[in-house]
Amino acid sequence: MAVPKRRQSKSRSRKRCSHNAVKPMKLQYCTQCGTAVPSHVVCPNCGHYQGRPMVEQED
Repeated sequence: MAVPKRRQSKSRSRKRCSHNAVKPMKLQYCTQCGTAVPSHVVCPNCGHYQGRPMVEQED
């Protein structure tokens, strides 16, 4: 049965885990109202997606 010969150092383990960090969301600005919105998401402010109205807004 295969068993590790030596214990892995903390630095080696942490180097491997360094890519698991949570990265901030990339925000884009809505073309209609200018609100910062995550990409590929309907704008919660005006209801537009890629320049087209997707959600009807009540006045």
